[in-house]
Amino acid sequence: MRTQSWTAMFAICMILMAAVASSSKEDDKILSLPGQPQVGFQQYSGYITIDETQQRALFYYFVEAETDPASKPLVLWLNGGPGCSSVGAGAFSEHGPFQPSSEDSLVRNEYSWNKEANILYLESPAGVGFSYSANTSFYDNVNDTITAQDNVVFLQQWFAKFPEYMNRDFFITGESYAGHYVPQLANLIFQSGLKFNLKGIAIGNPLMEFDTDLNSQGDYYWSHGLISDYTFELLISVCNISELNREYNSGTISSSCKLVAEQLTAEIPDGIDGYDVTSDVCPLYLQTSKLFKSYKDEASESIDLCVEEKTFKYLNKKEVQEALHAKLIGVPQWFFCSEVMNYDYNNLEIPTIDIVGSLVSSGLRVLIYSGDQDSVIPFIGSRALVNGLAKKLNLNTTTSYRGWLQDDKQVGGWTEVYGDILTYATIRGASHMAPWSSPKRSLALFKAFVAGTPLI
Repeated sequence: MRTQSWTAMFAICMILMAAVASSSKEDDKILSLPGQPQVGFQQYSGYITIDETQQRALFYYFVEAETDPASKPLVLWLNGGPGCSSVGAGAFSEHGPFQPSSEDSLVRNEYSWNKEANILYLESPAGVGFSYSANTSFYDNVNDTITAQDNVVFLQQWFAKFPEYMNRDFFITGESYAGHYVPQLANLIFQSGLKFNLKGIAIGNPLMEFDTDLNSQGDYYWSHGLISDYTFELLISVCNISELNREYNSGTISSSCKLVAEQLTAEIPDGIDGYDVTSDVCPLYLQTSKLFKSYKDEASESIDLCVEEKTFKYLNKKEVQEALHAKLIGVPQWFFCSEVMNYDYNNLEIPTIDIVGSLVSSGLRVLIYSGDQDSVIPFIGSRALVNGLAKKLNLNTTTSYRGWLQDDKQVGGWTEVYGDILTYATIRGASHMAPWSSPKRSLALFKAFVAGTPLI
């Protein structure tokens, strides 16, 4: 049955690929973004229609490499959620070429990933960011299968619009729930027999196995001094984090899990951002959300902790949307995470670690990395999952666990390599959104990954 469904989907993809998008590459070229400093590389953004009948279209933002783009690989970036924006988070808050310094102006990002590659940011699935479905019934039950299928169609249509990238070395990257999106998309590309020149995948702080990833939160809380010994014992013996999440999502919380939830709430103040436990939070957080942060300095890296608030305001300006060729369809404004899409949250509990394993077995290079200050999907679980996968695949350790250094000889994090094809790495001092909180170290890791060179 599965083979038949992939075959049918592949046939549909071939039909869609034959129909070149009505808008050309030149139609999608960005002349200049409001408040943008002058640059020498090209930018494009616009829509790829996925389903003409439902008028479903995915929005993308593409930046060519700063120098010599013809020699650089192509990298697709997917944010997680499920339902959060790759344009708002990945491009304008993490590792894109610009970041808002206010709602009216942009500044260059010194550690943009387009120093090393041509970067394609995709807002997926429909209902996320500027992507949309005119038939709103699509939003009622979006799932991993639909997301992967739509992303394959998007790539086929995008390559038809940008044929010069069709044979370029291609990497798929992302973070968080992209621990589902990225391996599922890569696997579907392989199963469909598509001739994309896919060389590897990289996923940061990824959800790959629900119980392992969530239950490692308790160990992380306790080892970082966020909870007491008493509460840690409750997490071990009374109600663990995965149980608490299941009960919360079901709408019925048992007395034992309620006790644990009350203890966690009492011991972890609002001033702690679970996505970055050592970070300060913006004073605006107390009135709004943990998305909005202030400023801090970490080692040699100075970062704007209010960048997401500024991005939200910037991307909701009419002149910015016009410059991006973006439209608001069925939503009053652009949101970081979807306000209209109902994702099938049962998908969160479907493990993807074995899909990662099948990709490794197929010869695809895989990097799993963790910002080590993230308590939401802590490095503890990710490291255990990668180590377990290596044992299952009988991969020998080719680089034993050790620190890796940046160009300035400062420690960037720790790494271990299995069979010269599966790499695990941490980024020191980084959050769940590692390229935002540790941009210099994240760029060093990314540079090594796309070049296929070891972390040293």
